[in-house]
Amino acid sequence: MDQPPPAGATGGGPRRHDPARGPRIIGPADGKAVDLGSLGVRFMVWAEESGGEFSLVEHPIPPRTLAAPLHRHANEDEYSYVLEGRMGALLGDEVVYAEKGHLVFKPRNQWHTFWNAGDEACRILEIISPGGFEHLFDEVAGDPEAMVGDSAESLDARYGLEVDYDSVARLCEEHGLAFPVEEG
Repeated sequence: MDQPPPAGATGGGPRRHDPARGPRIIGPADGKAVDLGSLGVRFMVWAEESGGEFSLVEHPIPPRTLAAPLHRHANEDEYSYVLEGRMGALLGDEVVYAEKGHLVFKPRNQWHTFWNAGDEACRILEIISPGGFEHLFDEVAGDPEAMVGDSAESLDARYGLEVDYDSVARLCEEHGLAFPVEEG
């Protein structure tokens, strides 16, 4: 089975999967997986494998958990496909709910966040287009302090991310959620 490139490996620019190496099949337990506390990330397709056009990650989200503070991306669109459970999302000023089989579009430059709106497991596939943003998750998994203070501001700026960190308490209270964070 073909392996994905290591995180952050650009090797002179994006490179697609080489079909001469045979097909690439990603099984249900394949791919690097990390736990960021408020959500998990399983890396399935890195930007480097798609020529930079997209990346694909799976996000398991614990019951009644906010995945991220309110934020917006300057560089990429996100598409969340619900594999199981119930996902809530704030898109601009509108709260929406998505069940298994639903696809939620989170366009760049739109304030948004999402959460597990149920008492059961929630898993989503997240398509990020263009790819590259998945490397933020990898960086945070390698250094939880990357999301603290000046380091968080620097990381956000490098990825074209604007984050309202003060939104967490309000969102948790409004939607009956928790926001655990990975301890470093």
